Amino acid sequence: MRHLIKRSLRLAGHATSIALEPEFWGVLEEEAARRAVPLAVLVAEQDAARTGAEQPLASRLRVFALTLSRGPVSPNP
Repeated sequence: MRHLIKRSLRLAGHATSIALEPEFWGVLEEEAARRAVPLAVLVAEQDAARTGAEQPLASRLRVFALTLSRGPVSPNP
């Protein structure tokens, strides 16, 4: 089993830490580089897009990374 990697960030002026598997961090880092923004900015965007406390930030980031790794979804005919 892969170990989680914990990173500390400041979001909305508050220190927080997020633990994700290395593969998810890799996808998020690639997306941040593609957008030419710091990883913290990408994470802050996802934090702001959450629909309240019922969706943990780590879960939001995993789903976001999974969506990115799958590429664009084409509509079914």
